[in-house]
Amino acid sequence: MDAGIGIILCIVAMMVADVLDGGSPAAFINPSAILLIFGATFGATMASTSVKQFMTFPKMLALSMKPRVSDITTIREMLVKFAERARREGLLALEGDVEAVEDPFIRHGLQMVIDGLEPDTVEEILEIEIESMQARHAKGIDMFAKMGGYSPTFGVLGTVMGLVSVLSNLADPSGLGESIATAFIATLFGVGAANILWLPISANLKGKDQAEAREKNLALAAILAIQAGDNPRIVAQKLRAHAGPEPEAAESTEKGAAGAAMAEAA
Repeated sequence: MDAGIGIILCIVAMMVADVLDGGSPAAFINPSAILLIFGATFGATMASTSVKQFMTFPKMLALSMKPRVSDITTIREMLVKFAERARREGLLALEGDVEAVEDPFIRHGLQMVIDGLEPDTVEEILEIEIESMQARHAKGIDMFAKMGGYSPTFGVLGTVMGLVSVLSNLADPSGLGESIATAFIATLFGVGAANILWLPISANLKGKDQAEAREKNLALAAILAIQAGDNPRIVAQKLRAHAGPEPEAAESTEKGAAGAAMAEAA
């Protein structure tokens, strides 16, 4: 779990804090507040996006809960190996290896290079693919961000509705305290859902999107360097600089795994 750990920690911290103050978590179980906050938030999100887009909610939610494993080091070593072979045997020598590349972005880019397309054309097509990917991701990121905006507003709306009900029953002062507390639970759920669920999930998905775009830009730089016939050492230096700093231990482990995989492929 990725975002899930943080979400659980937030909920546990709130529950423990309430118990330490003498409260009871059971007091927060209010079906009408839960229905209002989540039902109205989902409805407003559908209205502001589309039903089709909202149907991706389960998939996007599940994606945010999974840790993303970076493939930057593996990709870098694979592309450096391709650069070495292309410089030694020519671009056409890569044709057999390209078919075994799992990443469709890298496979497409290398295939265009082998087919003899101009560097500017290759760069333009791959940049369009990256932009299209990020535009697709942005829809899910924006959906959760909107939910983070709607949820607190519906919380306030629920509290106002509750207070209206309280004020209409002032003849019975014995139940005022409990009724007011119940009214404010809607605000609690609205603000809590926004800051514990929707906004963190949106930020999590945005981080994953940036990481994937970073890897694809790294691959793009390598593909263009391979096409230009750059020295493999220079290609490796460019990719290392493009990828940014990595923890030494993690890099060592990933290089070992990548080296074994490349040796097996060869």
